Amino acid sequence: MSDLLIMQSIARLVPEGARVLDLGCGDGAMLDLLQRERGCSGYGIELSDTDLLACVRRGVNVIQLNLDQGLSMFGDQSFDVVLQIDTLQHLRNTETMLRETARVGRIGIVAFPNFAHWPNRLSILQGRMPVTKRLPYQWYDTPNIRVGTFTDFEVLARKNGLHVLDAFGLQEGRELRRWPNLRAGTAVFKLQRG
Repeated sequence: MSDLLIMQSIARLVPEGARVLDLGCGDGAMLDLLQRERGCSGYGIELSDTDLLACVRRGVNVIQLNLDQGLSMFGDQSFDVVLQIDTLQHLRNTETMLRETARVGRIGIVAFPNFAHWPNRLSILQGRMPVTKRLPYQWYDTPNIRVGTFTDFEVLARKNGLHVLDAFGLQEGRELRRWPNLRAGTAVFKLQRG
C-alpha cells in the first residue's frame, strides 16, 4: 500500500478545519495533505533535522522534540486531533505517549504496521522475521523498538482507559473491518478518553 493511500484513509477520520498535532510527523506530508484538502491547521513534532527541514519546505509548522520526553508543553485538549502514524513502534514508553495523545487531543488517531498480518505469520512459521512493504527492514537493522498487532492495541487502549471510536485495517488501499488482525498490513484506531 502506498503512503498516499494510508494518508488519504486517515485524513477521512480528521474533521474538516481541525487543529491537529502530528506526533513523529516525518517530512510533514500528512499535515500538508490535511492543510490542503481538509482545511486543517496545527503542528508536527519531529526529531530528525532532515525531516524538520522537509516540513519547513512544505510550509508545515514543526517543533523539534523527542517524544520519549512527553508532551508537557501542551495543555489538556489543546488540539482537536492528535495523530500517531507509524510512531508508537519507535517509542520507548508507548503507554505514556498513548495517554498523552488522549490528554492533549479531543481524539487520537493511531496507525501502525500490524505484525499479525498473515504474510508476517507465514514468515514466522518459516522461521524468519518478516520483511514486507509495511515492515521493510531486516530484524538486525530495524528502527522499530517493538512490533504490535491490531488485537494487542485494542487491549492496550482499554487498559489505559481509552474508548475506541473506530478501528479498521488497511490493505492495498482498502479499509478492512472483517478480521483486520489477519488481513491488514496496517492497523488504524480512532480513540478518545473513556
